[in-house]
Amino acid sequence: MSIDRKDSPKRIAIALLVALSAITPAWAKPGGEGSAATTNAAESAKATAANPSPASPLVLELEQLRESLQAQAQKFAEHSQELDSERAALHEQLDRIAALEAKLGVVPDAAASSAASTAIATATAAPIGSADQPAQVQTPQDWSTRISNLENSAKKFGPFTLSGDFRLRDEPFFGGPADHSLDRHRARYRLRFNVDTKLNDDVTGGFTLASGDVNDPISTNQNVSGFYTRKPFFIDRAYVTYSPHEFKELTLTGGKFAYPWYNTELTWDKDLNPEGLAQTLAFNLDSAPVLKRVAFVGFELPFTEAARASSTNKSIVESVVYGGQLQTTWQLASWLKFGAYSGFYNFHHADPIALALARASSKNPQTPLSGVLPLQSSNGIQNSVVTTTSTNVVTIAGTSYPTGVTSVTNAQFASKFGLLDSLARFDITTPSEKWPIAFIGDYVQNTEACANVNNIVAKPANTASIQYTQTTNFACNPHQRRGYWGEAQVGRAKKRGDWQFDYARIFIEREAVLSNFDYSELRQGSNVTEHRASVLYQAYPNVQLSFTGLFGRPLNFGSTKPPENILSRLQFDVLYTF
Repeated sequence: MSIDRKDSPKRIAIALLVALSAITPAWAKPGGEGSAATTNAAESAKATAANPSPASPLVLELEQLRESLQAQAQKFAEHSQELDSERAALHEQLDRIAALEAKLGVVPDAAASSAASTAIATATAAPIGSADQPAQVQTPQDWSTRISNLENSAKKFGPFTLSGDFRLRDEPFFGGPADHSLDRHRARYRLRFNVDTKLNDDVTGGFTLASGDVNDPISTNQNVSGFYTRKPFFIDRAYVTYSPHEFKELTLTGGKFAYPWYNTELTWDKDLNPEGLAQTLAFNLDSAPVLKRVAFVGFELPFTEAARASSTNKSIVESVVYGGQLQTTWQLASWLKFGAYSGFYNFHHADPIALALARASSKNPQTPLSGVLPLQSSNGIQNSVVTTTSTNVVTIAGTSYPTGVTSVTNAQFASKFGLLDSLARFDITTPSEKWPIAFIGDYVQNTEACANVNNIVAKPANTASIQYTQTTNFACNPHQRRGYWGEAQVGRAKKRGDWQFDYARIFIEREAVLSNFDYSELRQGSNVTEHRASVLYQAYPNVQLSFTGLFGRPLNFGSTKPPENILSRLQFDVLYTF
């Protein structure tokens, strides 16, 4: 007797029972019409009890086997009912997915839909362990793809795609100066909302709204303070990108946009989005044996307009960052990729930054507003700056008396800033895709350290009503012009259950960079040595838990004072993306 492998478990059990009944000998069957066992049932039973037959153990074994098969048949029937229920539930889910796709206007992949339906039929019809169905039934990836497409479509509003993130942070500080002036414990949050669109095959664009202080360019964090007042929410990005399909190697971007060049926070904080124009010319060399990509990036980034200080020329002058970067990517082995990036950032006419950061005093922080918005600095201005202030006085009988009103009239950097930035990145693929390894090195040198000293404007002569004072916060040393960043990463934080571990060693001399544009979480923007260690865990596809510890202090070049104690800054974050 042959049994079709596609029969249900119930049919297999019934077939086994029929076969077992067929092979049971007549003397082992229960009494039937005309049988000797029926006529002499009582006598046989007595005889069997008095003189057991050699076949009695076999009869008992067959009875036990029949009972066992009946129990198995009942279990098979119950399992078949469960599979029928699971099949109905899966069909219901597919119907719901199809209904949502119809509402959102998503055209489903016919092949994926057919594969999913076939997988459901196969999983619920074939016997477990048969050649048509493996013992372990896998969920089809096509369902995940269709659900992912639905999630992406749900984020669309007409031609626009909506996304964003919210981060909640607990941040204690301890250590640092002996007077405990930096000890604190604060809560912060960050909210960002992105709108992106593809206008046609060549033009894309979008904008981002973000929390934070409008006068701080390097942080979108908002402190939990201010007596429960409403918090600001401003434009963080607004851009248009043009990539002609006739010449895909070219990309032009204008507005306020994310960095088109590769960098670390040694030179540019990740929360800063520059403004202006950028051009990228990239060539992918897939057929080449080692060199896989070459790109040239140029940018022109205006950052302020200010009036000239001369009494005879008060024209408006624009300050701009001019720069570019050469990028190359190399496939050194199947498991090793190397990227090399060489860039130059020239801050043309940077002194308005010093003026915008200057304060007359902590109690009377007046600055001029002639085209310059007062800037907040997350980590304090650390470059050498010469500041000129004026104090109103009243002269009585030849003696001058200050009125208490002091203002900043001029502020200039002792350095110009022409930053030569060289970066290298190694990406290592390991046998486990969850544990990639990356090493990043960044070296920056200010080629114009202390080059602005001869351009410092002397303080004006005192008058009967105004007295001028000129001060320098730090002496400028042209040898303190270099910065270093070394980082190692293990793991990733992309999918649920992922872990990532990160360590960075940071060393920045005083004139190496513009200290109010680099990493905002440092002990201070330059003249600093810092260690950073991070652990990230992807708890859910859209929820990430992380811890970051920053441990730093000012450098102590040529000082007779003992080094300042390490300031420890701990960050406990919960990040939700949508």
